[in-house]
Order: sequence, then structure tokens, then C-alpha cells
Amino acid sequence: MQKIKDRHILGIVSGLCGSVVKTIIDEVSLRNKISQRSYRETAAGVWVNSRREAKSWKGHILGAMMDTGLSMLGGIVKVNLLSKTGRDHYVTKGAFYGVTYGSIVGALMSGFSTNKVKPKDAASNLSYVLGNAAYGVVTTIVASNIGDDSIFDSQPINDSVKPRIQTTEQQFKSNSNNYFPGYNSEKNSVDTHLN
Repeated sequence: MQKIKDRHILGIVSGLCGSVVKTIIDEVSLRNKISQRSYRETAAGVWVNSRREAKSWKGHILGAMMDTGLSMLGGIVKVNLLSKTGRDHYVTKGAFYGVTYGSIVGALMSGFSTNKVKPKDAASNLSYVLGNAAYGVVTTIVASNIGDDSIFDSQPINDSVKPRIQTTEQQFKSNSNNYFPGYNSEKNSVDTHLN
């Protein structure tokens, strides 16, 4: 199988895969009456004028499109993070990223004054956390496995910036016994007596 070499396309595909798993967990949670509101309904609540509109089939389609778009955006961000930090510990990195990204998006969506559908119960929010963790893990696993190795072999950021100031140890080695090369005690004492 040919691997994906473009970071954005890889992020879109992996974010979409993560979104599918998150939606399945959301549906299971709704059917078992653990969660009171779906992601779709919550996302639609930002863009429509009433709760009834958010619960309609049009609202559900709108909410699903918005949620999927945000998931794909999150996939792009995750791929860029993986390319800088490496693909190791993908379960831990993925779960942390998913919960953090999902919390930020959820807080933003619930924080809009126009949002008519805000999940306020603990069970719904716990279900969202579980779905977001799964989203992050799946997104990370998919990106790590279908992304070309060239995406993940970039130089560390710190290696590309050359230091402008020597460390104290480097200064000490280059100036033998003078520990602070810019400071000459005899010259400074003469200058202070002259002034």
C-alpha cells in the first residue's frame, strides 16, 4: 500500500477515521441513555436559532458536518505534532491529545451565547471525554501507520537554530582561566578610580 506523503491529506484522513470512531461511541452512549445529547446536536446548536431546529434532521446533518470538519482539522494538527515529536507512545499521546482537543472544542461550542444546546450533565460530558480519547488514539494510530516515513523524519526545531551566546563552560574553555571574559577586574577598578 502506498503511504500518504502530504501532511494535510494525512491529517484529513486520520481525523476522519477518528471522527467515525468518536461518532460510534457517541451513538452507543445515546442508545444506552448515558448521554443526553449527541455531538451532532451540540455542534448544530451553535449555528441554529432553536433547540428544536438542532434536533431536526437538517440540524443533525449540519452538526455532523461541523463536527467532522473540526475532527479533520484536529487530525492535521495532530500530524504536525507527530512530525515534530515522533510516533512513539502513540496511545498516550493520542489519548491526551484527543481529550485536550475535544475539551477545547467543547468549551468553545458550549461557550457561545448563541448555542441553544449545551450539555450540562456529567454523564454526557464523561461520554464526550471517552469519545474524544478514542478519537485521539485512532487518529494517532492511523496517521502513524499510513503516513510516509518522510513526514516524520524532520530535524528537531532546536537543531536548526544556532546559538548566538556561548555557554559559561564554552567561555571558560576558550579563555583558559578567565571565567568571565567580558570582565577584567584590573581595568574596571582603574576606570572607576578615574571617574
